Amino acid sequence: MAGGFVDAGNLKRAHLYEYKITGYFIFACIVAALGGSLFGYDLGVSGGVTSMDDFLVEFFPDVYRRKHAHLRETDYCKYDDQVLTLFTSSLYFAALVSTFGASYVTRSRGRRASILVGAVSFFTGALVNAFAKNITMLIIGRCFLGAGIGFSNQAVPLYLSEMAPAKVRGAVNQLFQLTTCLGILVANFINYGTEKIHPWGWRLSLGLATVPATIMFVGGIFLPETPNSLVEQGKLEEARRVLEKVRGTTRVDAEFADLVDASNEARAIKHPFRNLLARKNRPQFIIGALAIPAFQQLTGMNSILFYAPVLFQSLGFSNDASLFSSVITNAALVVGALISMALVDKFGRRAFFLEAGTEMFFVMIAVTITLALKFGEGKPIPKGIGIFLVIAICLFVLAYGRSWGPLGWLVPSELFPLEMRSAGQSVVVCVNMIFTALIAQCFLISLCHLKYGIFLLFGGLIFIMSAFIFFFLPETKQVPIEEVYLLWQNHWFWKRIVGPGPSSASQV
Repeated sequence: MAGGFVDAGNLKRAHLYEYKITGYFIFACIVAALGGSLFGYDLGVSGGVTSMDDFLVEFFPDVYRRKHAHLRETDYCKYDDQVLTLFTSSLYFAALVSTFGASYVTRSRGRRASILVGAVSFFTGALVNAFAKNITMLIIGRCFLGAGIGFSNQAVPLYLSEMAPAKVRGAVNQLFQLTTCLGILVANFINYGTEKIHPWGWRLSLGLATVPATIMFVGGIFLPETPNSLVEQGKLEEARRVLEKVRGTTRVDAEFADLVDASNEARAIKHPFRNLLARKNRPQFIIGALAIPAFQQLTGMNSILFYAPVLFQSLGFSNDASLFSSVITNAALVVGALISMALVDKFGRRAFFLEAGTEMFFVMIAVTITLALKFGEGKPIPKGIGIFLVIAICLFVLAYGRSWGPLGWLVPSELFPLEMRSAGQSVVVCVNMIFTALIAQCFLISLCHLKYGIFLLFGGLIFIMSAFIFFFLPETKQVPIEEVYLLWQNHWFWKRIVGPGPSSASQV
């Protein structure tokens, strides 16, 4: 039996799918999407905390002295400290390890179970960080936070894609990105306020991460499991009840039959990770599991998110101004996510990737040229140039927020068949976290030594990524999730690589 091929005749039932947008469906998706707020809160809070003097005095006194010494060195280099960057990156190293455990839990116990485990782990990490007395406690707390992110990022995109009807799957899945953006924005507002609370404001910033974790756990207790996962676990009667309740109709025979067919094929796969490497699955593995999550980080966006306050301070802004500027840029991220939610199912994934990629490329070039001409060692930049840089970064963030940010999670969650969905998502999260951690660890040192050249490097990578999307990514808008696999098999490029796919599972 095929790994991942759904009978082509059965897939013609997709036009028979019926649904209504019910309150039950909305509740389930909003609660599950709160997993993104864990990721977003940490992205937003860590950069602000590492720029706070009270935090630096207690844990990184050398960085604090360099920050205020007005040394005759490039201002970027004042924050070049590998232990300081380890405070940020350790979370992502922990996340990439935990995601493989999350894959087992997600497949065997369900998406809901992984969401609950993620909330508990994140809550624990937030408490440890809030009461940290030394760097070791900080890193241990970050590892618990990372495990929480590994579980939630594994389960939430799958949960949202499986619960959503095909025609609105793009918008529903992007609730994850929206809550991530809102988490970042809230964290920046909190940092803006706690920076004025001496000497323990940074502890409040880190400790308030317990709030979204608590909300996610309490809400998760009442979450239904996805029908796909229930069928996969053999709970057919419960799966049908949930499907009827989520879709708001009892006429779910066609969709339920497709889920059962996909599950029957999934049971034949004993080693889903090994099956990912099979020739017939190379398109999804190369594009979805490797390229897209890596490219999402290589845009340079998370470098800006991690270190926005630090970056703005190094460009001559005061501490208050740098935090305020990062609030503005992250508000642009929220706006971008809302634009994408509203329009991605109408215009498609490729259109947003390509349009926004072009904009991001030109913004990076403009930032590079501006810094090369106007930024000097130990000299603050003119006010007008500073405003221009904030506007440019806002435009970059807005473009990312409607393209690589949400689509970097949406597209991979769509393209794997049921039997490989958890395994594939684990690889997606792992690759994402590897590149996130490497960029978090290396960005400040790269900024120090490459200076404005780091932005030119990101611009070049964005150009390459846009070309990659243009040639190799098929459009998946409004396609039922169990049909996406066959869509990839019929893409002109991948047919040449793996050959034409079978018309049914029995032909493998």
